[in-house]
Amino acid sequence: MTSRFFAFLCLGAMMSCAATGGSTGNGAASNSSARSSDNRNGSGSSTLVDTKKYRPSIPAATASSSVPMAPAAPANHVRNQVTLLMDSVVQVNRNIKYAAGYRILAYTGVERKTAMDLRNNIVRRLPEQKDYLTFKQPTYQLKIGDFMSRVEAQVALTKIQDLLPNALLVQETINIPK
Repeated sequence: MTSRFFAFLCLGAMMSCAATGGSTGNGAASNSSARSSDNRNGSGSSTLVDTKKYRPSIPAATASSSVPMAPAAPANHVRNQVTLLMDSVVQVNRNIKYAAGYRILAYTGVERKTAMDLRNNIVRRLPEQKDYLTFKQPTYQLKIGDFMSRVEAQVALTKIQDLLPNALLVQETINIPK
């Protein structure tokens, strides 16, 4: 609704400019002053005001001033403020110890010896990954790795797929390696 009103208002303004015969250049100023005088006499219907006196005038550069001016130096230096903020962000990020990620669920069962044997075989294949063996009575769970993305976890899973055909990727809170 408001856009239609605005379009109608703009159309009306353009039509009124066209009806008054608004021209550009030096003749417009004399025309506008003439119309103003006509309007004062009561013969004109539109009111045009000479706005030339309100416009700022900027003197043109003289040809004799060939000395180049120095570039303006920045007044507000924010480099120190940005450095301070970035240092605080780095400090906060150093204190983060956990994140959402993925682990490989290698074993879930009641036999501790089976879990330990499987753990030893996995550590031989993936020595860089940390293993997590938990016991919630009566079940042992063996999870491998701290992976930030599912792709990283899938790459590690393919390396041990022949040992663990039923292994799964589980989404879990992981420890962020430092």
